[in-house]
Amino acid sequence: MRCWFLLFLMATTSTAFAQSNEAKAGGRCGEARSITTQSGATMRYALAEARGDAAPGARSALVMLIGGGGFIALDDKGCAQKLNGNSLIRMSPLLREAGVATVLVDVPSDLRGEEGLGGFRIAAGHAEDLGKVIAELRSRIQGPVWIIGHSRGTISAANAAARLTGSSAPDGVVLLSPMLVGDARAKKSWVAQTVFSVDLEAIKAPLLIVGHAADSCVRSPADRMGNIAAKTQAARQQVATVTGGPVSAGRAPGVAACEVGEPHDFVDQEAEVAAGIVRFMRGGNY
Repeated sequence: MRCWFLLFLMATTSTAFAQSNEAKAGGRCGEARSITTQSGATMRYALAEARGDAAPGARSALVMLIGGGGFIALDDKGCAQKLNGNSLIRMSPLLREAGVATVLVDVPSDLRGEEGLGGFRIAAGHAEDLGKVIAELRSRIQGPVWIIGHSRGTISAANAAARLTGSSAPDGVVLLSPMLVGDARAKKSWVAQTVFSVDLEAIKAPLLIVGHAADSCVRSPADRMGNIAAKTQAARQQVATVTGGPVSAGRAPGVAACEVGEPHDFVDQEAEVAAGIVRFMRGGNY
């Protein structure tokens, strides 16, 4: 198997997840909106308002960046038609119950091919596009806007956090199962990209890094997460390692372990991880 195949490994294995259930029950998953990208294409995102009771002045939003190629095919009801088994989408209802609005971001309309975001994840233009979403959200919710990436989505999140300033910059960053190891021998050159491909030293916003001790995905070894924290200048940072869950004993490291249903995807531990994220966003520890 070619290592670049990781692009597709986060594809959904079931449609019976929380967001799909919400769509069936209420007809929509969030408010679908679009921006014009720096290249003149369009990029859709879906804002789902919080349902929980946030403390006064604690209204916040979390911009979510899915791994793989990032193409989630958001429809007019704000529902992801692809990659909708991803851990971020499964956590979304839990985050909203805790008082955090969730914002799913799709790929630009000119990157909906086989590779999706591919090598664009580390581009200045990609950060600029995400900055437009953040600025629009901040104006709308009148509160902090954080950014979170899972798997290859961590490259995009780190890129945005490193490049953006002012009203376009995220108020904080969360990296789940970050991409720490690339493959320079892969057929697709961008498979060599990791979070270290961006200027981590430029990240000054609060930073939470979460991985699973049993993650056997060859791209995201949890014991190396501290290397990210060591390079940033984050005002506040924490590295958290999740344990437990339905872990397969003796799982050999490889790209197959980067799939949905693996520790890499925090299967059956959504509530624990979501709660830790919210605590960190509100100034506490994971």
